Amino acid sequence: MIVELNIKNFAIIDSLKINFSEGLNVITGETGAGKSIVVDAINLILGSRANKDLIRTGCDRAILEGLFYIENSKEIDDILEKYGIEKEDNNSLLLSREIFSTGRSVSRINGQTVTLNILNDVTQKLIDIHGQHEHQSLLNVGSYIKLIDDFGDDKFNILKKKISEEYNQIVSLKGELKKLSIDSKEKDREIDLLKYEIEEIDSAKLSDGEEKKVYDEYNKMSNIKNISLNVGEIINILDSEDYNSISVSDGINKSISLMNSVKRYDEDLNQYSSALENVNFEIQDISRGLKNYIENTEFDEERLAFLEERLNLIYKIKKKYGNSLEEILNYKNSISERLYQLINNEKEIERINKKIEETENELNKNSTILSEMRKKIAKKLESDISKELHTLNIKNSIFKINFKKMKYYGEEGFDIIEFLISTNLGEELKPLSKIVSGGEMSRIMLAFKTVIAKYDRIPCLIFDEIDAGISGRTAQIVGEKIYKISKGRQVICISHLPQIAALADTHFSIKKEIVNGRTSTKVKILNYEERIAEMSRLLGGVNLTDTTKLHAKEMLEMSKKFKKIT
Repeated sequence: MIVELNIKNFAIIDSLKINFSEGLNVITGETGAGKSIVVDAINLILGSRANKDLIRTGCDRAILEGLFYIENSKEIDDILEKYGIEKEDNNSLLLSREIFSTGRSVSRINGQTVTLNILNDVTQKLIDIHGQHEHQSLLNVGSYIKLIDDFGDDKFNILKKKISEEYNQIVSLKGELKKLSIDSKEKDREIDLLKYEIEEIDSAKLSDGEEKKVYDEYNKMSNIKNISLNVGEIINILDSEDYNSISVSDGINKSISLMNSVKRYDEDLNQYSSALENVNFEIQDISRGLKNYIENTEFDEERLAFLEERLNLIYKIKKKYGNSLEEILNYKNSISERLYQLINNEKEIERINKKIEETENELNKNSTILSEMRKKIAKKLESDISKELHTLNIKNSIFKINFKKMKYYGEEGFDIIEFLISTNLGEELKPLSKIVSGGEMSRIMLAFKTVIAKYDRIPCLIFDEIDAGISGRTAQIVGEKIYKISKGRQVICISHLPQIAALADTHFSIKKEIVNGRTSTKVKILNYEERIAEMSRLLGGVNLTDTTKLHAKEMLEMSKKFKKIT
């Protein structure tokens, strides 16, 4: 359940804090006071797309924060652990969104920055928000199959996944078949091209790491004169045979001789004498090594030409077929497979057609099983929703779920599902999307929500003015239905009906106030007397009479009695 909601610099809200309770929370207020803004804020906290236009005028950012208490936290804890998010010891969950005037937004879970995908993964089981726009899902025939499938068990979902895989396999096989279905001239041209490319790759005889080895040798060979000149200069400096110059070796030998003549006078000089002798040996080794390098290094014009030609071939193959040996070999494998298919065209077409037939038979079998499973779910759903419709004062209604079979298969099988209803005695069943009024649609959606609430584990439901188009006794029935739902979970209901407000466990009033020349939205929890005043406003509008107040008080007392027996 959501425990606390904090909103700052959002729409017409300056700063707002709402502490929700268990059970039924009802928010009432005049049109335009900001009731739905509260729902928009919760939607954003849960991961909906942000819009910088929602930031309060004159502010650089909006801050939205929701504190949740998770009674059965294992499922949420597992998701948090998956993303490496620390959980709180007291089963609380803190979600926040910051929306900046630049259009950027930042989401956090328990203080840790997360992506919207992670946020949505965590929050999908926290709150179910139902507003008037959701009525459209009952008008969209394409959404019916999802409503049915949401009631499926693990076995149902495994079968549905298998059908999706089989359907996509058929699509892929038909794509392969299309590639093979070309005329003979085009086939011959493609075979010649593929053979040429395979031969070109094979004849290059590329090996792993070859490019670097060839480049390094080419680099050495093309700079051999410069190498020989500089190495020769180094040899002369280290150990020159010219009697007219003093080499490094000559200087060190002279230093050793001088050291030998004085070290007998001070033992501390022995270490330096040894060091000079070691340096002398190293200089001699370096000099011998460099002389040997020069003697064994020669310029080979033919080798240089071969290396240059090899490098050009490697670059050419890479440019045409891939940036690495692995990419080139993968390309060769793919075109070799394609060549095999073209050469064995008729056999390959026969093989693919056979595979398509086998997969279609399996798809048909599984789709038939899935359809029967859906029909069992639909039968139970028909019964449950019909009962709920009767309790919601559509007493003569008949609700049916009709199945038709498509002429082709899809990822969800072959079912076309349509919801049919008759809301009045003697009327024939007609598509739901064509006959219901606004008030009936509100109750039908509430019936769906009531049935779904029996099966899912979402701890909080939000109803955003779903009571449109109803009044009187029907409004009372809808209010009682919403209250019964709130007995098992937290419900937040934005309403304009006194019948619903009277049943609230916690009643909030939302108002617009002008402070320092600016409009701002304020929310407060109403006490008993304030509830009477607010319900009187809902009953009688602007002019509040003693009779209206008496009626409001009577409604509250009747609601208390209803709660006691529920």
